[in-house]
Amino acid sequence: MSYDVIVLGSGPGGYVAAIRASQLGLKTAVVEKESLGGICLNWGCIPTKALLKSAQVFEYIQHAKDYGITVNGGSPDMKAIVQRSRDVAKGMSNGVQFLMKKNKIDVIMGTGKLMPGKKLEVTGADGRKQVLEAKHILIATGARSRVLPNLPQDGKKIIGYREAMVLADQPKSMVVVGSGAIGSEFAYFYNAIGTKVTLVEFMPNVVPVEDEEVSKQLEKSFKKQGIEVMTGAEVTKVDTAGKGCKVTVKSAKGEQVIECDIVLSAVGIAPNIEGIGLEDVGIATDKGRITVNEYYQTNIPGYYAIGDVTPGQALAHVASAEGIICVEKIAGHQPEALDYGNIPGCTYCSPEVASVGMTEKQAKEKGLAIKVGKFPFSASGKASAGGNKDGFVKLIFDAKYGELLGAHMIGANVTEMIAECVSIRKLETTGHEIIKTVHPHPTMSEAIMEAAAAAYGEVIHL
Repeated sequence: MSYDVIVLGSGPGGYVAAIRASQLGLKTAVVEKESLGGICLNWGCIPTKALLKSAQVFEYIQHAKDYGITVNGGSPDMKAIVQRSRDVAKGMSNGVQFLMKKNKIDVIMGTGKLMPGKKLEVTGADGRKQVLEAKHILIATGARSRVLPNLPQDGKKIIGYREAMVLADQPKSMVVVGSGAIGSEFAYFYNAIGTKVTLVEFMPNVVPVEDEEVSKQLEKSFKKQGIEVMTGAEVTKVDTAGKGCKVTVKSAKGEQVIECDIVLSAVGIAPNIEGIGLEDVGIATDKGRITVNEYYQTNIPGYYAIGDVTPGQALAHVASAEGIICVEKIAGHQPEALDYGNIPGCTYCSPEVASVGMTEKQAKEKGLAIKVGKFPFSASGKASAGGNKDGFVKLIFDAKYGELLGAHMIGANVTEMIAECVSIRKLETTGHEIIKTVHPHPTMSEAIMEAAAAAYGEVIHL
């Protein structure tokens, strides 16, 4: 079979690229070895949000008295929580199937291997092989849980995010290694439903890519919830010989052994670039990622790569944006290159964390003169009414031009609020313009206007 575009992998990079290619009139096929929607829809972004919602509902029940409601009992049912999460994921995957049909995209199930001459060999589950041809082949094979030598995952006692989503029984205790988005979300989830959680982070702060003030606030919130947080700490070995796990943690205080039922390794991801034929075609890689230009062309004409296999941020929304830019360029359009400095990052634990642009530290390291404004949710009427007073909005402006350099938020629903700051940065809106943009009252989003006002000494509600 011959196509204009073949996409290898159907995650949020691949399936979005395929749909855009089809919209642009290109004959398109998608090759997928597992489930449409990839990790994000089936084992990542979507099902984890379903789990987190269950944890949140359970927390609401436990704190019902705070809202003047009397509730008797209530206990988490791990099997039912997991089942709901799987049903949500299945519904989303079915939605992608519908979109493929609607956009007349051929879906070929099997494992794809790149061949020279713009060809792709696909091996089906039954072992049958077929060779497809295309003018353009787009690699979107994503990534998997990174395995460290001192944390070999056995899928039973030392697990990755996939197993953490479908545990048959709720563990009594768990050590989570790594406090990035995945680690922090699972630490919150398991702690909320009653598992004793210890969160171990190698860096000095949890969510280490975030602004330091946000990291400190999250650590405070986590400790208040009963999560044991160990920063500047390293898991050197895990003994799984007995019934549970004995985890050796090394920190400035020395070594200690923590006993738990399960260890969750959340120490990042590894791109899926092995066994897909890169070497056969001669596609260049650097530090385990495929080398691409600003339009995602590899060093070999006709082959492209997007998403977690390339050097940009490993985020679903980045992969989708890259896929769209890539195929628009293929179709002869002149898309704007992606601004990697204006990509929002979100962590969906409770309180949520969201950010875009530079941290205060990064802005200072660049030698920029800055104005910083902070507005705490403790001063927000909507946050008080909702019982969500933890957290704040912090905005960093260039003192000279009034440009928003970075926005950092921690609190309820801030993952829904960050897009405003991404738009502000895209449109080059100034701090004074934000202050004069009327925000609805009472909302959490007012905190953005108030933080801007705080930066310029005009804050009203502080």
